[in-house]
Amino acid sequence: MESKKNYHEEQNKLNTVKMRNVLSELPPFCKQFFRGIENNTSSRTRLAYAYDLRVFFEYMKKNNPFCSKMEIKDFPLSILDNITREDIEEYMEYISYYQKDSREITNEERGKSRKLASLRSFYNYFYQMELIEKNPAVLIPMPKLHQKEIVRLDADEVAILLDQVEDGTHLTKSQKKYHEKTKVRDTALLTLLLGTGIRVSECVGLDMEDVDFKNNGIKIRRKGGYETVVYFGEEVEHALREYIEQRKHTIPLSGHEHALFLSMQNRRITVRAVENLVKKYASNVTALKKITPHKLRSTYGTSLYRETGDIYLVADVLGHKDVNTTRKHYAALEDERKRRAANAVKLREP
Repeated sequence: MESKKNYHEEQNKLNTVKMRNVLSELPPFCKQFFRGIENNTSSRTRLAYAYDLRVFFEYMKKNNPFCSKMEIKDFPLSILDNITREDIEEYMEYISYYQKDSREITNEERGKSRKLASLRSFYNYFYQMELIEKNPAVLIPMPKLHQKEIVRLDADEVAILLDQVEDGTHLTKSQKKYHEKTKVRDTALLTLLLGTGIRVSECVGLDMEDVDFKNNGIKIRRKGGYETVVYFGEEVEHALREYIEQRKHTIPLSGHEHALFLSMQNRRITVRAVENLVKKYASNVTALKKITPHKLRSTYGTSLYRETGDIYLVADVLGHKDVNTTRKHYAALEDERKRRAANAVKLREP
């Protein structure tokens, strides 16, 4: 039987196995770095760092004369002092576009920024431990990130999307074959995402026991591992009740008994499956906006801020650790409210 926390534990196990495979290809001193940051990072973050470091060392093996003399797995820690600022600058230029295993890989501002952040964290760890003499990574400026316009659905588009999920208009013949079986689940899932702003990973991790109709709340596991309760309104309640009633008549596969949202194979639904179903329904709603589960989250955040004007509440409900993250995303709305405030106070009657 699947226990209450198994989804998240299972993800951590998978990441741990992947991590061990990547570490077997990296210099041995990398293990010390990952042990050092274990208590402050998630398994997913550490795995992302490991992938980034693998790209870095593969580049150095090919392009740095000192590194090319030995295999990556034989690199000593002292090799970091032989890598210069210029080496890292050239590496940053390289990752803009490179080929690996017949695949073309590109990194734009955000990808390059993440890879440099991984490298900075890596160098900083050994430098602070006084195990290396130089820290060239800190000398490389972070790529300037151009703020992307936040894509969100308008109120009429939200209504069209949910209508589309319920009645299946505009779906292809093959999609319509499955629609009758999945429409109650899909309606509940999209209504939940639009009505609470939870992340898709938080949604797929929900268990049956996490839904509390007495208080109209769901218990979710946030990024960072802490649990919290998010509350929902009547529309979400109605959609969830209808789906759960149907779900009671489904026999899940062994190990998936507790999962709230099940796939057609009666397994816990995956993040990729949710992304695909959002794409399927949203493609017929608006051709100008690329809608993903995260855009549904932005849609909820926008609606909540417009209704309440409370940026701290929006940050709390969305699970942003830093309210400045929320401000950055909803800066245009804040500016709109400030402009309205300029005319709200009358000094003299006309």
